[in-house]
Amino acid sequence: MTTTFLDRFSPYLLLVLTVLFWSGNFNLARAVHADIPPLALSFWRWATAGLILLPFAGQPMRQALPLLRAHWRLVGALALLGVAGFNSLVYEGLQTTTATNGVLIQTITPVLTVLLASALLREHSSLRQWLGVGLSLLGVLVIISHADVGILQRMDFTSGDLWMLAAALDWAFYTVLLRKLPEGLKGLPILGFTVLLGALAILPLYVHESLTFHIMPVTLVSMGSVLYVAVFPSLLSYLFWNHATQQLGAGRTGQFSYLLPVFGILLAVAFLGERLHLFHVAGMALVAVGLLLTNWQRK
Repeated sequence: MTTTFLDRFSPYLLLVLTVLFWSGNFNLARAVHADIPPLALSFWRWATAGLILLPFAGQPMRQALPLLRAHWRLVGALALLGVAGFNSLVYEGLQTTTATNGVLIQTITPVLTVLLASALLREHSSLRQWLGVGLSLLGVLVIISHADVGILQRMDFTSGDLWMLAAALDWAFYTVLLRKLPEGLKGLPILGFTVLLGALAILPLYVHESLTFHIMPVTLVSMGSVLYVAVFPSLLSYLFWNHATQQLGAGRTGQFSYLLPVFGILLAVAFLGERLHLFHVAGMALVAVGLLLTNWQRK
C-alpha cells in the first residue's frame, strides 16, 4: 500500500481537526446567512476550492482517469452527496435555524452511519462500541434538552431543522460509500473529481437562486467567508476525513461527528458571547466518554 503524507499523522488527530473546521463552517454560515445566499456560498466555496486544488490534483487526476471511468457511478454519488448535497442542505438549513441547532442535529449522523455500515457493508460493531454510541447520543440529548426532559417533549422543529436532518442522512451515506473507493482514487484524485463534479451540479441551482433571490455581494466579508470555507472545511477537512475513513472504517469515523456540538458551543462562547452552562459540560463529557469507548482498541 502506498504511503502518503497524511499517514504521518494520527487519523484521530485528523478527525478532530476536521470537526473543528466544520464547526467553524456552521458558525460562519449562520453569521453571514442574511448577506450570502446558501447556494451562492456553496457554489463559490467549491469553485474556489477547485481553483486552489487544481495545480496539486491535476496530474493525479489524469493518472486516475481509467479508474474514474470504471467507477464513475461511485464517484458521481460521492460528488452529489459529499459536495453538492451536504453543504447545500446545511447552508439552506442555516437560513432558518441556529448554528447551535445545526451542529446538534448533525450528531445523529454517527448513529445513521453505524446503521448504514452494518446494513450495507456488514461492518461489525461490538457491544462496547454500541455502548459508546449510546453514551454519545445521551450527551447530545443532554445538550439539546438543557438537561430538562420537558424540553425534549415540547421540541418543535423548524424547516431549517428538517434540512439539517436531511444533511445528516446525506453525510452518513457519503461516509459509508467511501469504503467502496478503490485504492487508486484515494486522496487527491477523489477530492479533485468530487469537487469538480459537485460544483458543476450546484451551478444551475446557484444561477436559479441568483435570478430569483439575490446575488451574493462582493465585500471583504463575503470574500473572506468564501476563502475560509474553501480551504478549511473543504480542502483540508475532506482530505482528512477521507483518509481517516480508509484507516478506521466508516462506523468509527462517523462517531467523531459527535464533536460538532462540543466545538460548536465552544466557538459560540468564544466568538459570539454565548454562555457555557453546566448541562453543556455534562453533555460534552458524555460525548467524550462515548467516543473513547467506540474507538478503544485493545492491544
